[in-house]
Amino acid sequence: MNLLNTLELLFLTVRKSGQGKVVTRIAPSPTGNLHVGTARTALFNYLFAKRHGGTFLIRIENTDAKRSTKEFEDDILESLRWLSLTGDALYRQSERTDIYLHYLELLIGKKKAYLSKEQSAEEPEREVEVVRLRNPGSVVAFTDLIHGDITFDTKELGDFIIARSLSDALYHFAVVVDDYDMGITHVIRGEDHISNTPRQILIQEALGFPRPAYAHIPLILAPDRSKLSKRHGATSIREYRDEGFLPEAMVNYLALLGWNPGTEQELFTLSELVSEFSLEKIHKGGAIFDREKLRWFNREYIRRLPQKKMFEILRDALPDDLKRLPDFSDLKLQRIVPLLIERISVFSDIAKLSAEGELQYFFKRPSIDPKELVWKDADAATTAEHLAHIHEKIQAVPESLFTAEHLKEIVFSYATEKGRGAVLWPMRYALSGKKKSPDPFTLAGVLGKEEVLARLKAASATIAE
Repeated sequence: MNLLNTLELLFLTVRKSGQGKVVTRIAPSPTGNLHVGTARTALFNYLFAKRHGGTFLIRIENTDAKRSTKEFEDDILESLRWLSLTGDALYRQSERTDIYLHYLELLIGKKKAYLSKEQSAEEPEREVEVVRLRNPGSVVAFTDLIHGDITFDTKELGDFIIARSLSDALYHFAVVVDDYDMGITHVIRGEDHISNTPRQILIQEALGFPRPAYAHIPLILAPDRSKLSKRHGATSIREYRDEGFLPEAMVNYLALLGWNPGTEQELFTLSELVSEFSLEKIHKGGAIFDREKLRWFNREYIRRLPQKKMFEILRDALPDDLKRLPDFSDLKLQRIVPLLIERISVFSDIAKLSAEGELQYFFKRPSIDPKELVWKDADAATTAEHLAHIHEKIQAVPESLFTAEHLKEIVFSYATEKGRGAVLWPMRYALSGKKKSPDPFTLAGVLGKEEVLARLKAASATIAE
């Protein structure tokens, strides 16, 4: 049994005896929209807490009053809700200043911290009174549940500042007080916080607080293995949501960034992730963010949507100018849903298809270039004969049998006899007006008998002219 298994078993034994309960937290700073890295950290905290029947807290760390905004806080909370990572309680550091003051005064009273008059870093001509922790300069060691034993010599830290004033606690101090006050048992966060841990442990020891378990998860990296940033594309959950990704796909993909269930399974519901998740299976190395893999996940989840919901989302994703075309209808849109699903990975792909003219011909009769109707070495007269023959065959098909499969049956043998390109190319071009489009039978099944006959007739007239 490895160290991680031993620690988890020990903790669960304590919990079962009624002496403990898993409590985790996500503590984003409202200085920007929710980053995918923070969302992944929130997910791991949520999964671990729920896996052990514990509590998952959301704490808005807004001690940086100059950069924190209500808009960013709203985005963070809404994005977490969108991902179904709802917290069991919500806290804001800005509402806890009296608690920080109490513990600062406690440390000063015990001679573990002291007030120091110093020049302001922002305004050198102004003197401020900060609070510094008396650092004993000890060696701090802790066992990280992912990285193992980690040791720091804290002498070089000196007596570091823990508050700008008695009413303005800094990050490290507020984090320690909050984690203790909220009963946090496991601090699961990015490995970039490893260097923050010795300061926080020194503050814990000065206050006499118990130490939570630490698990520092690998960072999410760009394909070039640098830290994921804006230059690599979208980095916030909001951007992916606006682009048309589904929350289930995003959660599934984020879970597999730095964690592996140990099986070949890739698609997981949130409840399945809760059942499978363990800290033991988190990787030590950085996780590469692969946008194409995320698109694959999203495509899989789109195909699993209930028909009604899929139709509603697709309809909302259609550009308004497409909905204003003369032949647009919900019935026709329902017919092309299977075609759209095969061609998109995210719902914003629909707008791209429309911008490239790939959808208009479903809802508006196309303009036909007679030169494009003729297949390679064929001539106009022969092409006109083929179109006339197809028109005659289709006209005889009853409405009840007007399907792509049946149309293929009645036309394909003729096309095979006369040359598939010479017959099927003008049929497809007549229906779409495009060099690239779905096959003519699929098009015909969507357009309906009356419209197909009208377009074939119009194409024949164009050749005659």
